[in-house]
Amino acid sequence: MCAPMVSERAANSSRHIKKGNLNVMIKITKFGGSSVADAEHFKKIKAIIDADPSRRFVVVSACGRRFKGDTKVTDLLYLVNAHVKYHVSCDDLLKDIGQRYFDIADQLGLSYPIRDEFAAFADKCRKGEYTTEELVSRGEYFTGRLMAEYLDLPFLDAKDVVAFHHDGSLSMKRTAELVAERGPKSGFLMPGFYGATREGQIKLLDRGGGDISGSILAKCLEADLYENWTDVSGFLSADPRIVPSAQPIKRITYQELRELSYMGASVLHEEAVFPVMEAGIPIAVRNTNAPEDPGTVISDREDYLEDEPIITGVTGKRNFVAVHVMKDHMSNEVGLIRRVLSIFERYNVSVEHIPSGIDSFAVVVNGADVKDSLWSIVADIKSEVNPDNIKVVDNLALISTVGRNMSGRPGVSGCLFAALGQDGISIRMIAQGSDEINIIVGVRDEDFERAIRAIYNAFSDGDHIMELSELESLQNASSIDLSTKA
Repeated sequence: MCAPMVSERAANSSRHIKKGNLNVMIKITKFGGSSVADAEHFKKIKAIIDADPSRRFVVVSACGRRFKGDTKVTDLLYLVNAHVKYHVSCDDLLKDIGQRYFDIADQLGLSYPIRDEFAAFADKCRKGEYTTEELVSRGEYFTGRLMAEYLDLPFLDAKDVVAFHHDGSLSMKRTAELVAERGPKSGFLMPGFYGATREGQIKLLDRGGGDISGSILAKCLEADLYENWTDVSGFLSADPRIVPSAQPIKRITYQELRELSYMGASVLHEEAVFPVMEAGIPIAVRNTNAPEDPGTVISDREDYLEDEPIITGVTGKRNFVAVHVMKDHMSNEVGLIRRVLSIFERYNVSVEHIPSGIDSFAVVVNGADVKDSLWSIVADIKSEVNPDNIKVVDNLALISTVGRNMSGRPGVSGCLFAALGQDGISIRMIAQGSDEINIIVGVRDEDFERAIRAIYNAFSDGDHIMELSELESLQNASSIDLSTKA
């Protein structure tokens, strides 16, 4: 669906790889831990890379879980660090980690001296000669070394190009300069998750930093597309544990992704979006185990296509608390809401939503943020604001229905509310963003899953989510509001 967008960018890009007489678009391909778990997954990656000459810039994570109950190499390395810190033998852990790399090298016939290199690494571990960040980064380093040889790509150590300030913050400007200076123009493989200061001290990105590394590289190379390969075929329109029939999302905007991620949907690390979003580079989330699946394309395109669904996705989170403040003629009292919010700020509590009426408003917060301070906050509101009444509603779940195609289309909210009403679900709160791409409703925690299914089913016939053309046909065929058809 989004091929025209990528082709147009490719036509305008000046950073294409030369292959004979052809200009080839640049794709950054990042493979997560589940995609590099063992030798069989290495083979899948080679087939993906060989299938497209645009895929010449590769980023890899450390080896992930091979099966249910397995442990990621990164987690094992953190355990090694803890053992060293408390002077406990880490020999068994190091043996397990090393064997995973030895198996990959042996099964693929690789010549990289992994046994010698790993033995030197293990010896330094036992002596406590590594910082935590350098020790943990070796998971990506060794995975990258093996993968670079297997794909026949130059190895570019992230410590030589991903630049950190001494305080641990990323220097995007210097990183771009180093990639341009040291990165082979025909392609290379770079391990994710880490970089280094000017003094050579290894620094780690946040967990999920492999995604961020791929995004950084995509921006530095002015790529046409950032492919993030993982173990799922993109985003689904709802949690499949709640809605088994949830459909894949073909196309989503960065703004929609932010809304869904904030309310619980998780495929990409949130910080991985910003570098490519700023550069206008689309992201494709693909499945290493099913490369034929189209996956999900994330871009800044907001045009409407008739075969796209009305809603992009439904997600939510539990355990919110709403503090309702009521006071007669509140609208005439300047600064009242500000004073209440300053009390939450005093307790370092982030506010999620503030639904309001003429003589009342509610402050909705995450229950975990106020578990030790809720009644102190209520007492301060009583003493400093002197409300007529305060009511606390806990065990509140928030559900977000997100979709750029909802904006300005009559009947969508009516359909949503009617579906909840017909399922006997009481709505405790309603909020809608000013851009109209999301509708948030608050329900009781015990109604959480039932509410998500009700909303999803209101826009689905079981096989697919209702499309724009279907909505418009329904509206044209009847003079009544769509809310009667929920």
